[in-house]
Amino acid sequence: MLRESARAFIEREAPVAHLRLLRDQRHADGVSLPLWRQFGWMGFAGALVPTAMNGMALGHVEVAVIMEEIGRNLTPSPFWSTAVVGTTALNLGARKEQGQAWLPRIAAGETVLALAIDERGKHDPAATQMRAQRTGNGFILDGAKTFVVSGHIADALLVVARTDALPYGTEGLGLFLVDARLSGVTVERTWMVDSHNAARIRFDRVEVGVDYLLGEPDRGWEVLAPVLEAGRAAVAAEQVGVADESFARTLAYLKERTQFGRRIGEFQALQHRAARLFTQIELARSAVLKAAQALDAGSPQAPLLVAVAKSKAGSVSTLAVQEAVQLHGGMGITDELDLGLFMKRARVLDELLGDHRFHASRLATFNGY
Repeated sequence: MLRESARAFIEREAPVAHLRLLRDQRHADGVSLPLWRQFGWMGFAGALVPTAMNGMALGHVEVAVIMEEIGRNLTPSPFWSTAVVGTTALNLGARKEQGQAWLPRIAAGETVLALAIDERGKHDPAATQMRAQRTGNGFILDGAKTFVVSGHIADALLVVARTDALPYGTEGLGLFLVDARLSGVTVERTWMVDSHNAARIRFDRVEVGVDYLLGEPDRGWEVLAPVLEAGRAAVAAEQVGVADESFARTLAYLKERTQFGRRIGEFQALQHRAARLFTQIELARSAVLKAAQALDAGSPQAPLLVAVAKSKAGSVSTLAVQEAVQLHGGMGITDELDLGLFMKRARVLDELLGDHRFHASRLATFNGY
């Protein structure tokens, strides 16, 4: 029922044509905030928000269902950054007053949160260099973040900063919930290659109190680690949606395009390629479901299963969009068709919170290699 509801809503309100319209209009935000409020009315924005905070109190399996439909339609939305990453961080690390201030607004689709973690071209939380220098009554944040998804429209930022002098590692990290309008915060919007939006954000001696912390000082990784796993599983679900829709459009084309007096889908070589792609997408979907179930169950195997899901979904979505473009021929990459947009989105999603190679390496480490 949730899948049917999400699919009908997103196909109606935010299909690929919605992304094209925002792109072609050079929309000021690159995303429709009224649509985000509709996510709240539908209950989607509050998927992970407790019922006591006006949410649905669902799980990561349900989030994956919604994310797959978002991927299928290339919908620009703060759902991932706010309803998944932001809500998970608040659920795990917020004090009572922080939760009461933010969670009902998230459930209503009235606010946007964004995760500010990456500082270089590749995802590597252990390489965080941004400093959170202790002062008498709090911290001073100094540094810069890049690839902050929805950062240009965020009301608050989940900022990862180093609270000790260690040059590398996950120890001594702090996770801060920072008002994006504080003095010293400079936000530069960036148009990504897939026509979605992110931001580069500079923190120039931004003063925050201890009440901005989520979790304990120097122990931010205890909150951040499960937040990242939740975010990665959701991205993997979106990748499955991108792959599945690319495949569906390609399959329809194989049944329609004629060459040498026959539909090209009758050629056995193309049937083999379609069959391989179908099985790979189903394997990726199964991996995402297993990872989401593990997160909901609090399984100690969840990080390993998330690594499997993100790696598999990344490689499969890449294969799906490449096959889609090639099987459509030269027109596959033209802007007239949507397939080029799917290809670009697959590339961005692969990088988000670690590409498929990053997670294959994590998987190897988990298994003792």
